[in-house]
Amino acid sequence: MAYASVFAPGIFKDQVVVVTGGGSGIGRCTAHELAALGAQVVLVGRKPEKLEAVAAEIRADGGRVSHYSCDIRQEDAVREMVAAIVKAQGRIDGLVNNAGGQYMTPLEAISAKGWEAVVNTNLTGGFLMARECYLQSMAKNGGAIVNIVADMWGSMPGMGHSGAARAGMVSFTETAAAEWACKGVRVNAVAPGYIASSGMDKYPPEMGPMLREMAKTVPLGRFGTEAETAAGIVFLLSPAAAFISGTTLRIDGARPQLRMGWPGRPASGEVLERPSVKAFDGFHRAQTPKVFTPQ
Repeated sequence: MAYASVFAPGIFKDQVVVVTGGGSGIGRCTAHELAALGAQVVLVGRKPEKLEAVAAEIRADGGRVSHYSCDIRQEDAVREMVAAIVKAQGRIDGLVNNAGGQYMTPLEAISAKGWEAVVNTNLTGGFLMARECYLQSMAKNGGAIVNIVADMWGSMPGMGHSGAARAGMVSFTETAAAEWACKGVRVNAVAPGYIASSGMDKYPPEMGPMLREMAKTVPLGRFGTEAETAAGIVFLLSPAAAFISGTTLRIDGARPQLRMGWPGRPASGEVLERPSVKAFDGFHRAQTPKVFTPQ
């Protein structure tokens, strides 16, 4: 089997695209699609064993891939890693700033250390990656950056540290799009909503019932897939998005528009049967999160 992308074969031929957080979830799926479309994919993450596992999958599918273990919160480490990528590949054409993480807790229980850890991962690390890719390659050759944020429209109760960092990344995206446009660099963001990704398995088991109920708050009545998110990322990296910069693409089934007093979805679920909103899952190696697997 092969990745069933909706994009033209070879559209990223001879392009080098870096994907942070490429060892699992949305990053893994995006890396697979880019490789299937001809890109030389560079996986970045903190756990080498996860990166090697994904790299082995991509190679088995006929794609080209390399990987680097790096803590993107460390400025010197990021600078050295980007230099190594440019030395090995000659340039960097695209960056998917996907690495991130958070944990559930109310604001009053978040320590300064916890706040800084989440902000450094979701905001500072993304900034450092984008800056170094720009300075060491894109300022000379042009390129495209896609920053992955989150559904933080209208706040993120229970994850205020992540919401603040993601909102900051949206602002960074808009600023970088303006400052770097003169060098032929486009900068956009993708904001996934409730996506059935392996990341959901990182939450404590007691959150399982809540996670399984979340689809009821989505007007389209379901979770999104990793492939639907990857498709948005790939589009923003592609030539078809050449005049799109400084924007944030929401992939969330209209969840932020849900209002009290208005039904979230048809009780019959009939909307799910219509081709226009039927779930797309072109990822041939997709794995259902364990939290959704019947016990």
